[in-house]
Amino acid sequence: MSKQRLTLSGLVAATFFIVSGGPYGLEEVVSGRGYAGAVFLLVVLPLVWSLPVALAVGELASAIPVTGGYFVWVRRALGPFWGLQAAWLFLSVTIFDLAIYPAMFVAYSSRLWPRLGAAVDVGTPGWAVALAMIAAGTAWNLRGIRAIGRGSELLAVLVLAPFVAMVAMAALALPSGGLGRLAAALAEPPPPDSSGLATAMLVAMWNYMGWDNTSTFAGEVEAPQRSYPRAMALSLVLVCASYLLPVLAAATTGMPASSWTPGSWVDAAEGIGGRFLAASVVVGGAAGVAAMFGAILNYWSRLPVALAEDGWMPPRFPRRSAATGSPTVAIVLGAMFCAAVVGLGLRRLVEIDVLLYGAALTLELASLVVLRVREPRLSRPFRIPGRLAGALLAASLPVALLCLAGWQSRDEPGALGLSAPGLAALIAALGPVWYAARSPIRSRRRT
Repeated sequence: MSKQRLTLSGLVAATFFIVSGGPYGLEEVVSGRGYAGAVFLLVVLPLVWSLPVALAVGELASAIPVTGGYFVWVRRALGPFWGLQAAWLFLSVTIFDLAIYPAMFVAYSSRLWPRLGAAVDVGTPGWAVALAMIAAGTAWNLRGIRAIGRGSELLAVLVLAPFVAMVAMAALALPSGGLGRLAAALAEPPPPDSSGLATAMLVAMWNYMGWDNTSTFAGEVEAPQRSYPRAMALSLVLVCASYLLPVLAAATTGMPASSWTPGSWVDAAEGIGGRFLAASVVVGGAAGVAAMFGAILNYWSRLPVALAEDGWMPPRFPRRSAATGSPTVAIVLGAMFCAAVVGLGLRRLVEIDVLLYGAALTLELASLVVLRVREPRLSRPFRIPGRLAGALLAASLPVALLCLAGWQSRDEPGALGLSAPGLAALIAALGPVWYAARSPIRSRRRT
């Protein structure tokens, strides 16, 4: 049992980095839909995607605040088969997700040290730096969940400070031409390329997903019934502001939306505040992706613990450090998987990530509704308003958006000759294989 507990402020900071980490990664949303389209997506998605999920997490985590989070919720509502499918989907999603951040770390660091290069191919300097970041994030996790919370609070300031400065300086420049450039940028028509819409939607969804992942360490949070609903509300406001305001500030520079590529926040910062502000954005970007890696590895490592305790994984995974309570075996395993796949293409990883996450989220939202019907007297310190209709509405909005995103991305490339939805479906299909292979072993252990 962990000796450490995560406070409300630590939970807010950890949630911020699990979900967001600042506006880094939004470049393809701007280039894919233009400034006005990006603003539209960033305003609408929180209402139909983030808010319903945050409300669902607030209710379920306050009612069932245990390690394992969504795995336990789905298993309780839908049975062990579907519980394991949710766990498999989230395990798979997070390995793809983890691999993105070391590559992003190298990409932003190369803006300060061009000789480093942005590539993370095996044997390159970038690959060595990516592995070093993975090792540092692993060591950070091994220090315990309180270290993750405190470190996230400090890094959140480092990440957001350059963008606060960007927004303030852009606002001061509005009377002297900034307002005209902003209006002109928002009046630009979106690109006609339909693939840009699919990419922009999926990348924006990716930047707004992950609220439920904080549930895997609910058993290690101080007063989780009270902390989770508050943390979801505070984090949602923080994430939305950290996206929308910097995009509007960047629009005042006159940079064409079509010129945006990964790392263009540095160019926008230089256009607003000069080289010092640009360098601050680079440092914040490197710190942000490092913090996101640490926070995500933290929640990923708790899921194998819950699976092992339920008999789906070998019994060595629940072993925790006597000093910090950290699940050392699970943390190291997650880091090894990440190191094995680091360097895969960002766009492809994001698309597969969102589609797999959507499948898992659908099971989670179904559990919200089923538990309302089957266990109406379950203590829910926080409850989505509206009786059963409120839960149904909260569940249906994200699922409808996922169906739209899946249709829009039906022709996007994946791997192995499959489209992105096809590859996601292949990975999801391995979950029932795991259930069939492990179920007899689990049954023997329980007899």
